[in-house]
Amino acid sequence: MVRIRVLVVDDHRIFAESLAAALAAESDVDVCAAGSGPAALRSLERAAAEGRRFDVMLVDADLGTAAAVPARVVHVPEPAEDGPVDGISLVAGVRSGQPAVRSVVLAEKDDPRRAALALQAGAAGWVAKDCSLQRLLAVIRGVLRDETHLPPALLTGVLRELTAARKHRTDSERLVESLTPREREVLRCMVAGLGRKAVAERLFLSPHTVRTHMQNVLGKLGVHSTLAAVALARRAGVGPVDLGSVDRGPVGLARDVVERGGQLA
Repeated sequence: MVRIRVLVVDDHRIFAESLAAALAAESDVDVCAAGSGPAALRSLERAAAEGRRFDVMLVDADLGTAAAVPARVVHVPEPAEDGPVDGISLVAGVRSGQPAVRSVVLAEKDDPRRAALALQAGAAGWVAKDCSLQRLLAVIRGVLRDETHLPPALLTGVLRELTAARKHRTDSERLVESLTPREREVLRCMVAGLGRKAVAERLFLSPHTVRTHMQNVLGKLGVHSTLAAVALARRAGVGPVDLGSVDRGPVGLARDVVERGGQLA
């Protein structure tokens, strides 16, 4: 018999343990529970290292936070970190690190916007916490067949949200494409949270030149603040610059010489 390995992730311990116990009663299910995002990441990494990866992760939509879900998926900490990780961000991190693991979000109530965010993050299903055990098992087995499961009442709202998100992304992508290569570099530095001085040091430019680039970026993107520029960049799929490395190859050096008026500092 092929056994299904399930990881339940919920910071409400009684719920997590009760659900795990109910699933474990199935003859073809092996189940573990984790009480936080970092704990779940550690469990996933450990299982992968031991050659017994999980097949499905059931994750609480409200994991790690009582606040509203952010408008975009945020960075997921490494397993060694102990900070809070919300449910949808955990889904995104697992999708990136272990794409074979199917994620199903468990929610207290139906919410088309959050369900759409979950699907965008890589979830294969959205299920109400008060659904029957048989319904949940059907979803678990369904996502392993590459099915996507949503409550029928959510379908119209989720499709509307996904369509709107795609339109916003397309508009944002078109605006980002209007930037010069150097302006895109500056934008990626802004997405990474670097201020003008830090950008200048990283790109070997004067603060005045960086200020001009930043003003040009805001103007071309049609926004009035760095925060708005970063939000638009995220919608367009622009990631942060890699803070661990600096590209100083021949092309980069030549470009800097031109921008400095032919002078090397």
